[in-house]
Amino acid sequence: MKKSKRFWLFLILSVILYGIINYLINVGIVNPFYSNMLILISINIILAVSLHLVIGITGQFSIGHAGFLAVGAYVSAIFTMRLELPFVIAIVAGGIIATLAGLVVGIPTLRLRGDYLAIATLGFAEIIRIIFLNFDYVGGAAGMQVSHLTTWTTTFVCLIITIVVITNFTNSRHGRACIAIRENEIAADAMGINTTFYKVIAFALGSFFAGIAGGLYSHNFFIIQPTNFGFLKSFDILIFVVLGGLGSLSGSVISAILLTVISTFLQEYPETRMIIYSLVLVVVMLYRPQGLMGTREITDLFKWKPVKGRN
Repeated sequence: MKKSKRFWLFLILSVILYGIINYLINVGIVNPFYSNMLILISINIILAVSLHLVIGITGQFSIGHAGFLAVGAYVSAIFTMRLELPFVIAIVAGGIIATLAGLVVGIPTLRLRGDYLAIATLGFAEIIRIIFLNFDYVGGAAGMQVSHLTTWTTTFVCLIITIVVITNFTNSRHGRACIAIRENEIAADAMGINTTFYKVIAFALGSFFAGIAGGLYSHNFFIIQPTNFGFLKSFDILIFVVLGGLGSLSGSVISAILLTVISTFLQEYPETRMIIYSLVLVVVMLYRPQGLMGTREITDLFKWKPVKGRN
């Protein structure tokens, strides 16, 4: 009953937030610069939350998320620009192909652990980037021109669906199995949990939403290039999760918002931006090594705690 109330409260607040922002955009109070920043924030939140499922919930250290972002971006661009299919179909297709890519990578590599898994996923992301770099059908190194089809409404709907699906998955028995794997994979396996199966499921689900984000990302700009999906992009997404706190979905959302805002306002000063960006990370890691939220969610801050000594 409590979870149902939380869900409806979240949905109502989301609709109110969307209505307010959409009204401000329509009347011109929020100019195109800020509306584009809102879209970038939403895309980065989708990426952060999808990687949070893999690293924060299942405990699998993956640094190849940019590869799935690239798959979703190029596949959706092919569907709209080459096959002339509707944008919604292109977005879903990008997510599905990214899921298949996640299965192809996840089934053989998720038997690895720690640094070995990180290296394998990073290698996959680089393979994907090199393929698109040498694929003339999508423009190769010169990039591919894409129509601007991403809107605030589409991005916000995808964001809400991502958060709802991953939250429900985390709170289900499948999510509890993933958390058990994160805490102690050997103990989870001894208790009868099919660790490989659940790791692959989490990896595939995270890949799907990364592909969705890729479709939104590609159609938010007029051109996409393989250089947009290098290993630095994977580290950017990883930082969202680590800075927010491993195991905290709320932390991933907050850090994605903060870092996107910082990056957007300092994009005219690339050197200064990277210095400030790095300083923020260093300070947080020194004084808050568990991340902004640790393993807690923002709803935990509003829970009533009884005072000792009172009935």
